[in-house]
Amino acid sequence: MANELPTLWDADPHTVAKHRILKSYFDAWAPILSHAKGVDSAELLFVDGFAGPGTYATGEPGSPVVAINAILAIGMTFVILSGGIDLSVGSVVGFCGMVAGLLLNRGLILEPLGIVLFPHTWFVVVLALLAGMMIGAINGWVIARLGVAPFIATLGSMYVARGAALLMSDGTTFPNLTGEESLGNTGFALVGAGNLAGLPVPVWVMAGLAAVAMLVASRTPFGRHVYAIGGNQRAALLSGVRVPQVRLRVYVISGFCAALVGLIIAAQLGAAHPATGTTFELNAIAAVVLGGTSLMGGRGTVGGTLIGAFVIGVLADGLVLVGVSEFWQMVVKGLVIVLAVILDQAQKRSS
Repeated sequence: MANELPTLWDADPHTVAKHRILKSYFDAWAPILSHAKGVDSAELLFVDGFAGPGTYATGEPGSPVVAINAILAIGMTFVILSGGIDLSVGSVVGFCGMVAGLLLNRGLILEPLGIVLFPHTWFVVVLALLAGMMIGAINGWVIARLGVAPFIATLGSMYVARGAALLMSDGTTFPNLTGEESLGNTGFALVGAGNLAGLPVPVWVMAGLAAVAMLVASRTPFGRHVYAIGGNQRAALLSGVRVPQVRLRVYVISGFCAALVGLIIAAQLGAAHPATGTTFELNAIAAVVLGGTSLMGGRGTVGGTLIGAFVIGVLADGLVLVGVSEFWQMVVKGLVIVLAVILDQAQKRSS
């Protein structure tokens, strides 16, 4: 494999640019991929056809990488609109992926009865989603009922969820999540690696979730209550809005979106690793902020969040294409986010 590198990098500029983009993504995923598949990261990078046009190698709307960040950011949008923050979503991604991996790989062990149950694939998906929603509900309850600051509550649950994910497998990977025909738990790969009408399933999931989220945010009493709480929580309470219930629900939505991302990634990799989702919360918050949602709450749109997620994807790929170092890419992304917040605050003061 090493002998082929000079030939590859002597290729035309478009091929070089494509492989630079691939390298940026695989550098992020290499620890998980190599541990799950038992192959070298260089081999992963140069597998022919692993990333087809408009799939893993680009920041286009048709990219599952962008779709994953957009799905996570949609849930984060509701939380930030209500004046909160959710730092636990990255850990919830890893935890729910591990829940699915445990059920598919080892089954549900009922020690008192001495039996092991292997649930159907779609039942595994439902259980993993419920696990994410449960963590979101706990976050919401601690914040709304006990009065703990969202930053502190979700920071704590971030560590708890990550620790629980590590405990499930003693820090190792659940590999080969293909299931067995005899157990009726095959087909899990379709959740993240399937295609429908020429587009990856995660892109369809993102589109459907975004459509529902836009409708909920703009056309339902719940959506109006979220904006009201973010704008002025006391005024909303005096107006009859059930603030604790609404705040609990926004964190349940965030947990659901995080669980969905965990399932998609586990299905794409064919393995579940407890480190999955590390720092994903930062990308989600960045997409929300770049999309025009105020960190103070009460102002923003789901459509803006989608644009923010696409901007982050395009920015990352653009920096790779012009040959910017990965270390400088972090600096540039951080500066863009800070600049977006400064402009948002300036606009708010002027209005």
